[in-house]
Amino acid sequence: MEDSAIVELYWQRKEQAITESDLKYGGYCRNIARNICCCNEDAEECINDTWMSAWNQMPDKRPKNLGGFLSTICRNFAINRKRSLSRQKRGGNRLEMALSELESCIPAPKSVEEEYELSELMNAIDSFCITLRTDDRRIFIARYWFIASNAEIAKKLGFSEGKVRTSLYRTRLRLRDYLEKEGLF
Repeated sequence: MEDSAIVELYWQRKEQAITESDLKYGGYCRNIARNICCCNEDAEECINDTWMSAWNQMPDKRPKNLGGFLSTICRNFAINRKRSLSRQKRGGNRLEMALSELESCIPAPKSVEEEYELSELMNAIDSFCITLRTDDRRIFIARYWFIASNAEIAKKLGFSEGKVRTSLYRTRLRLRDYLEKEGLF
């Protein structure tokens, strides 16, 4: 079913919208949630929260890219759930490690007034990703969007873990240079 038809089902408040969303984007969202949460039960909880959130947000919004809309909601639920669980456990945390790797490249916003700058930063990162070679872009997105481990990326893309680590390191350096040239760092 086309995205516009699914969005229309949400607007008509038909439960079939959730079924169709799950059929079309459920696997994609589950993959994101599993990579972040590292637990099928937590991932399913995030999926259920995603459908509920989409149901509640849809009367106010008509997303042009339903897959992006749903995956962003799911990713945010998964990140929040993982942070909540890690506060409780204080154990190893793949999400925090991935985000900490980017800290040296991306300045953190200091106030609400800098929301515009954050938007500019996101646009700059999108533009930067377009400049990357295909392999480097796939590695970068797998690591920092899907929060996949280096081993998972290597296995999925058929590279050695060393190549993945090197690519991520060099890409972070290039990102920092790119953001400095754009005046965002």
